[in-house]
Amino acid sequence: MQALRSKNKGAVICAVGVACNLLLCAGKIAVGLIFGSVSVTADGFNNLSDCGSGLVALIAFFIAAKPADKEHPYGHHRAEYVAAMITGFFVLLLAVGLLREAIETLVQHKTPALSWLVFLVLGISIAVKFCMCALYRVYARRLDSSTLKAAATDSFCDGFATLAVIIGALVCPYLPSADGWAGILVSLFIVWQGVKIITEASSRLLGQAPEPALAERIRDMSLATDGVLGVHDLQIYTYGKGVSFATIHTEMDASLSMLDAHTAIDALEARVKKETGVVLTVHIDPVDLTNREESALKLKVWEEARELAEGLELHDFRLIPNTNRVEFDVGVPYNCKRTDEEIYDELVAIVKQLGDYEPAVNIERE
Repeated sequence: MQALRSKNKGAVICAVGVACNLLLCAGKIAVGLIFGSVSVTADGFNNLSDCGSGLVALIAFFIAAKPADKEHPYGHHRAEYVAAMITGFFVLLLAVGLLREAIETLVQHKTPALSWLVFLVLGISIAVKFCMCALYRVYARRLDSSTLKAAATDSFCDGFATLAVIIGALVCPYLPSADGWAGILVSLFIVWQGVKIITEASSRLLGQAPEPALAERIRDMSLATDGVLGVHDLQIYTYGKGVSFATIHTEMDASLSMLDAHTAIDALEARVKKETGVVLTVHIDPVDLTNREESALKLKVWEEARELAEGLELHDFRLIPNTNRVEFDVGVPYNCKRTDEEIYDELVAIVKQLGDYEPAVNIERE
């Protein structure tokens, strides 16, 4: 029911945007052609591309609201990202044509005629674009919609692009080539917008890193759970708005009964689902707090290991009973410039210096 309401509201906002962009497109192209202004015409085609974006977004809202099915068990929410990529390619195709026209204007030394009607249309366009930006932002927050958020940014930038066209028209009497250069700038601006749309959408489709605040919140809730001594290996997967899954490893006292540990973990998973909407699955790593040799060795290894790289984490540390084998995992930040092989060799050397141990180190990029 909530998805249906969001779909209806989002569809209405997209329809309003399409209507506004159609009116702006018709007005600018007509004025641009009448007075021979390539920059105004280019800005009009920019609004036409915005109409296409709005229509694609409108379709995406309906597809994204479809319930999960056998072929798509996690729903259809990523349809918004696919729609954004289609829009981005459409914008790039338009930009190439407009850039070519602007360059031809410079080569042929065309000078547009000035009229108060040109400035009136462009002034109205700026006002409409900023109003659309405000409308998109309000509903982007209410519906938590990345599509409307992108549309708000696009409208805001379009307003300034139109302002550049006005400046170009004002400078034309003193610099005849200003209109052509303004057309080129607007075209390049559209290219930048298209690339930005494609990059952001493809990043989400490929599996964008989760918001740091969300990850930190899940970690904090996990650490606040009774019996949890530490957490690591938090992974968050998103399949679109409102469909997120996560896994995390929690270190718990090995002396806890299986029933007590299971009860605590069940409560944690339910709390995370209720407060964040993320479906969490927890893996328990038992820690033997009575093994003093293991605890002392872990502390010594950690004191040496944390000097190897900033942000390095050590977990799943175990001294295998009745053997000299030491096993542990090491989390290395993605931005660490040292290779996994270098870190592995130094960790092995650290462990062997502390006694007759046989280390088994697993390096993970986190």
